[in-house]
Amino acid sequence: MTRISVNGIKLEVEVSGRTDDEPVLLICGLAGQLIDWKDEFVQLLNNMGFFVIRFDNRDSGLSTHIDPTNSPKDGIPYSLSDFATDASLLLDSLGICSAHIVGASMGGMIAQVLAIEHPEKVKSLVSIMSNTGATGVGAPNNEIIGEIFVPPPESRDEVVEHELKIARLISSPGYIFDEVAERDYIIEKYERSYDPQGVVRQLMAILYAKDRTSDLRELDVPAAVIHGKADVLVNVSGGIATHEAIKNSTLHLFEGMSHDIPRELYKDIVDIIDENAKRANK
Repeated sequence: MTRISVNGIKLEVEVSGRTDDEPVLLICGLAGQLIDWKDEFVQLLNNMGFFVIRFDNRDSGLSTHIDPTNSPKDGIPYSLSDFATDASLLLDSLGICSAHIVGASMGGMIAQVLAIEHPEKVKSLVSIMSNTGATGVGAPNNEIIGEIFVPPPESRDEVVEHELKIARLISSPGYIFDEVAERDYIIEKYERSYDPQGVVRQLMAILYAKDRTSDLRELDVPAAVIHGKADVLVNVSGGIATHEAIKNSTLHLFEGMSHDIPRELYKDIVDIIDENAKRANK
């Protein structure tokens, strides 16, 4: 791992695979860290001939956490465009002209903005369990809203139990939820970095983002849209709307998948990424 200075901040970055292979940039979601892209998933991409770049978004993981006292007068610390610029400049810093872009949840939103505002950097686009920002699509289940938008717990043990409860609620009902492995992972994330206020700032970037539908209609890039039919955090309508907006896109809906990527679907999703990349390389 290494930290790279871009856009006035530092991003924690990890790369794997052969540097002369096709580059793929993985963008994680709200409160996510680069370790959300599990090693097994990354290894499958490496085996398919991809050079994989993972990084912590601003305000998460080991990347720069923004000083709230430096926020603009409107109170919004940064936007999805700032996230996208971070990603674009990261590729520049690595000497990569363009890459296959894969984003999940908020990461899918950032990936879309990257394709809209920095099209020269995007060979292909994969948007996973995300939406277009349009009102009325991709809305969360009311129960989830009530569980997530609560004051953060204070002690480590309380945080772990709260995060485990959320993970269970958004997990895919069609697949086994491994509570022991999930608890270990939550502890790993907590010990690596825990900043609930950073999550609030990231959430503000989502809530104040504009509807991207009209801009997505102008994209000219091979795209794949992946969504779980059982998603309770970003309703599947968000994925369908994304597919309908991007003219050169394919839609892949998975039964029993909610707002996570079950291990059993790693190979299917890597195959979709690979197929989409091949469309770009033709």
